[in-house]
Amino acid sequence: MTATEDRILTTHIGSLPRSPELLELLKARQNGVDINEEEWNATVTKATRNVLTRQDDIGLDIVNNGEQARVSFNWYVADRLSGIDGKREQELWADLQEFPDYAEETFKTDVIDLAMQPVVTESIEYTGFDEAQAEQRELHNALETLDTDFEGVFMTSASPSVVATTHVNEYYGSHEEFLFAIADAMAEEYELIAETGLTLQIDAPELLTIGQTAAYADESREQIKDATRLHVEALNKALENVPPEQVRLHTCWGSYEGPHHLDTDLVDLLPEIYEADISGLSIEQANPRHQHEYRAFGEQPLPDGWTLIPGVVDVKTNIIDHPETIADRLVRVATVVDDSTPLVAAPDCGFGTQAGLGMVHPEIAWAKLEALVEGAEIATERVY
Repeated sequence: MTATEDRILTTHIGSLPRSPELLELLKARQNGVDINEEEWNATVTKATRNVLTRQDDIGLDIVNNGEQARVSFNWYVADRLSGIDGKREQELWADLQEFPDYAEETFKTDVIDLAMQPVVTESIEYTGFDEAQAEQRELHNALETLDTDFEGVFMTSASPSVVATTHVNEYYGSHEEFLFAIADAMAEEYELIAETGLTLQIDAPELLTIGQTAAYADESREQIKDATRLHVEALNKALENVPPEQVRLHTCWGSYEGPHHLDTDLVDLLPEIYEADISGLSIEQANPRHQHEYRAFGEQPLPDGWTLIPGVVDVKTNIIDHPETIADRLVRVATVVDDSTPLVAAPDCGFGTQAGLGMVHPEIAWAKLEALVEGAEIATERVY
């Protein structure tokens, strides 16, 4: 993890707005339409360089490729794992089921249908070496071409459990068998990323949202904690060959504007999350439902040597967070963590986790990131 002891650095959580041209190509690929590979490569190259340039212009410290070539933060794995064939309609999160009219009118995208989950029908193996390496080369080439000087660079990858909870299992005998088969496969992607020297960000929203899924919506708090513990165990198995100091983990209550009234309390699940073999933890703190939960870090202190990446910019509304508000959010987190815990400021989640379904207008998303940088500078003066 990249962090400092005298300044609050800034980052984001992976996905950034995609251009209309790229969204059209992603839509075509999702619909099985043959596209011109030269056009695809050129569009991805342009998009990757554009998001890196804008991150540099804004002054972000720790950056990535914005997940430009991925259709989503989790379902991109369909292009990198074997055994996935077809889709099946599944229920959305439990809180949305209580407000079906709202869910129907809000969760629409021309690129992907969030109610249709990919189906696993055969043994899962990692087959995405070529695509993963091409993505990494694209990022490194862009960094060299643009001659940028960032504090750090990261690349995202889906956790075993988010793959398991957003894909329908029709092959494995149990959820646990399914989960650990995915862990074995995704381990190869994690190692590919780590070998390049990049920071690996594991995207694992399900560590906090497992209670919203159909399988656990009616389960007790202890059963939800047991499920989170199992998911962390699978993640650690997948990370066996990756140094913890090279890994940061993002978890959240879902990057969607919805009721969230059934969300699990952070303080209940932090002890399980703290068992992860990582060194950086990203968790929402700007979400209106959870802004009070900065206190959880006082009740459940972070493990020694970890960096906390509090989300201090909302990603669900088009209101540009005031820099002073962002600074306030950072300062209140700083008051409850140990003085030796580095902070890195970030948004709550990504701005384009599912291609074509942006809660925030692209230009407003970039304005929010500008406010993040300014807010971190204000907070640095107050904290240090």
